[in-house]
Amino acid sequence: MMYRPLPKELTIKESDIDGLGLFAIEDIKAGHEFGITHYCAVYPQNHDTIRTPLGGFYNHSDNPNCETYRLHGTMSLRT
Repeated sequence: MMYRPLPKELTIKESDIDGLGLFAIEDIKAGHEFGITHYCAVYPQNHDTIRTPLGGFYNHSDNPNCETYRLHGTMSLRT
């Protein structure tokens, strides 16, 4: 299986909100899991957040159709 930086249902294009953003290229059912957007690494001296390709392009919207949530040291995105 070949690595895909984004789920097959999404693409990156110009956003009216800011810069580039994620956009669906097909209908997606509610509750669909896209994957991990950020890894939250905890070191003795600091906390770092490592962004994945998926996490690098989702924009914040006043009318969102997706949400991020924390789970076991990661943040993930779902509809």
